[in-house]
Amino acid sequence: MLEDIIKERQCKLENLIQAGIDPYPSKIRRTLSVAEALKKFNQLSAAKKSIFLVGRIIGLRDQGNLIFIDIKDGSGSASKGNEGKIQAVLKKNNLANFKVLKQNLDIGDFLEIGGPLFKTLKGEKSVDVKKAEIIVKSLRPLPSQWHGLKDVEERYRKRYLDIILNPQIKESIQKRSEIVQKIRTDLSKDGFLEVETPILQSLAGGALARPFITHHNALNCDFYLRIAPELYLKRLLVAGFEKIFEIGRVFRNEGIDREHNPEFTMLELYWAYQNWEGLMKFTEKLLKKFIPGKWEKITYGQVIKKYTKRDLKDLKPEEIDEIFKKEARPKIIKPTFVTHYPKSISLLAKSCSDNPELTERFQLIVDGMEIVNGFSELNDPIDQRERMKEQEKKYHKGDKEASRLDEDFLEAIEYGMPPAAGLGIGIDRTVSLITKNRNIKEVIIFPTLKPK
Repeated sequence: MLEDIIKERQCKLENLIQAGIDPYPSKIRRTLSVAEALKKFNQLSAAKKSIFLVGRIIGLRDQGNLIFIDIKDGSGSASKGNEGKIQAVLKKNNLANFKVLKQNLDIGDFLEIGGPLFKTLKGEKSVDVKKAEIIVKSLRPLPSQWHGLKDVEERYRKRYLDIILNPQIKESIQKRSEIVQKIRTDLSKDGFLEVETPILQSLAGGALARPFITHHNALNCDFYLRIAPELYLKRLLVAGFEKIFEIGRVFRNEGIDREHNPEFTMLELYWAYQNWEGLMKFTEKLLKKFIPGKWEKITYGQVIKKYTKRDLKDLKPEEIDEIFKKEARPKIIKPTFVTHYPKSISLLAKSCSDNPELTERFQLIVDGMEIVNGFSELNDPIDQRERMKEQEKKYHKGDKEASRLDEDFLEAIEYGMPPAAGLGIGIDRTVSLITKNRNIKEVIIFPTLKPK
């Protein structure tokens, strides 16, 4: 039983304390990571030089006067053929504290080991341990020792265990960091300035979504967690910044599925004196290294016609978006720019000159998911006010996803906002696609879950 295992480990913890051993020391000896030691193995083993490694015990085989232990630290990469794991060989004749270790070590504990590297008769790269100290005594067994993490929700709820047990999850998280860093670097090279805008906003705007509400005690007023940074970033266009971007959390009070989490990471970018066509080319340049293959292009109306056998002009404005999302978008698998979105669902996009009911807006759809949303920005303050008025009416009629009329934003663009194009990239969806995960929860380290 789990309770008995925990009780036994607590006894071992007490044994260590009674023996004068600090089971949670702050000073640790470590000269190399496991990955570095394995990379330099031939050189180090030939020199017979002692090194110090640290890591979690993930395997333990007691053979009396000899104990074989598998140690793993965080330096490994399964995709590169190195899991950050090495074997430690503990011999009774080499260690004064051998008996204490033998009686009190468990899988899950952290160990500091020191000694030269060598190969066993079976050719396994190992450490001939001359010094060993417990640096963390674990009080719970890893799940693989009792029932495992078989339930998907339990994996997400105890993500720290999921990462220990599933190397591919750690790989996806590391890949996510690499992707975001690469995008940041590329944008910086292209002259874009990274900025930060408020998460707490007095009005939720910049997208059609239901917001989360919170209260500020000192000011005694309600604020919304942002559903998008868009309207603040556009204020910076007014201020004179020409190429800006932000990568940060946004919050939408919506359902949870393979494509949606209530808090997620968004990249938003704005480029003065650019339009949607130039932005599409830039988007392909930015992301094609991650999403290879031929990218296609099709209009919104053509998509509706192709996959639903209906004409866009015959649909009611309130049903257009729902039909597209449920009936058409899931069938778009190859990287595809869908263009010319209806004005009725494109609050902040500039209308097409040849058809004011359509907008200079595009989305990049891959594997049925919206990855990118971009458009020529509406900078006509009169047109923008009229569109916001319509949204405000919808809000007061009970549509909690409707955008609000933002007087401060309207005043800002009345001073003059330059022609510009802007886009948003869903980082979680993009990473899930690149890492071949079918659910964004696999690349969000701690996805939102209902508390137990």
